[in-house]
Amino acid sequence: MTGQSNTSPRMGASPFGRGAVLAVLLVGFTTFIAMLYFIGAGDTGGKERGGAAHAAANGLNGYSALVELLEAEGYDVERSRGRSGLETNGLLILTPSSYADAEEISVILSNREYVGPTLVVLPKWFATQPGNDIVDEDAERMKRDWVQLLDASPSAWPSDLPAPFTINQEIDTLNEDESPFYDGLRTSGELPTQTIQYANEDSNHDPIVADSAGHALVVNVVGTEGTDYYENAHWTMFVVEPDLVNNYGLSDPQRAATALALIQEAGYGDTTTITFDMTLNGFGNSVNLLTLAFEPPFLAATLCLILAMLIIGWRAFLRFGPPVAPGQEIAFGKKRLVANGAGLIVRARRLGLLAAPYTALIERRLARSLGIVRPDPEAIDRAMAARMPDQEPFSNLAARLHNADKPMDILRAAQDLSALSESLTGKK
Repeated sequence: MTGQSNTSPRMGASPFGRGAVLAVLLVGFTTFIAMLYFIGAGDTGGKERGGAAHAAANGLNGYSALVELLEAEGYDVERSRGRSGLETNGLLILTPSSYADAEEISVILSNREYVGPTLVVLPKWFATQPGNDIVDEDAERMKRDWVQLLDASPSAWPSDLPAPFTINQEIDTLNEDESPFYDGLRTSGELPTQTIQYANEDSNHDPIVADSAGHALVVNVVGTEGTDYYENAHWTMFVVEPDLVNNYGLSDPQRAATALALIQEAGYGDTTTITFDMTLNGFGNSVNLLTLAFEPPFLAATLCLILAMLIIGWRAFLRFGPPVAPGQEIAFGKKRLVANGAGLIVRARRLGLLAAPYTALIERRLARSLGIVRPDPEAIDRAMAARMPDQEPFSNLAARLHNADKPMDILRAAQDLSALSESLTGKK
């Protein structure tokens, strides 16, 4: 059955204002998208400065000052957490830890021979977080990523590198009356401590910065003359004494000038793009689905998905609040039953089927009112002629209803029969 209830729908009052709901939706949606992006980008707020020496470390042994110095000089500097950073055509700076894998570094250096220049800063210091013996005055101004230098010791992995990259290091501690002087690349100065790390002599290396004793503090790996590496490869520079370029060393303007000269020398003086690798320090990110979702060519699909989510959220916002409580679809009672039945017949376009049963219904009513036992059109016409001589005969009205084929004609003929019945019986 069809038909609608006359009962008006009920709607309760919303406990929240439209503005408050919109603010909650926008903040929640923005936070969710930001979370997905930062997870995909690998920026989850993890510590980058736990005492290790890398490009984001602010301790004495870190290299954040070198990054800032290069940026101030107009270089395009990037801290790379992905393996793709190792493929840059610009200058790549590696800052491996004391426990780095020699085989992994040798693979990187070999792959870089015909890609771009490389500068490797060797580790020197063992550092830790400051202990409880710090005086109150220093503790108040101390930052969380500061470190305490404990001891200097050469790492094992540089000597395990294959030729021509093999570096054999030594540590020399000068007497207090000796000056930790260095000279090279038209710069000179003094190192910040009496403890100096240097490289032993090697025919594959070209010393470019040395101390007062002639020890090599920085070397260019040039290889053997006549080899393909010597003739065609990008040479690799090793900064054996990290105090020339770390935060400790850059506290002095002379050493800062030396650091800039080393960068220009390593990049052949024309590079403007410098990449600090952080994967060797444990900050590498593996590619995941979220990362790919925010990178071309998948970025377009991600933006479409975000737009669809915004549209769905807006639709949900517009219908926010208690749902409309609909009334009774089919009301109880005879009138509603008749109305539903009539509606079904009208929608089915079967009004012509009502002619015969409606005529029979009016015929029974008239016969009962006129006192006719066996009703038929002729008997009803005779009785009506005696009581209502001016009334049109029942048989004519019934024939008109049977012959009608248009909805309006059927309705008029039925109304005429209904009026005749009402005039005799007093009922509709």
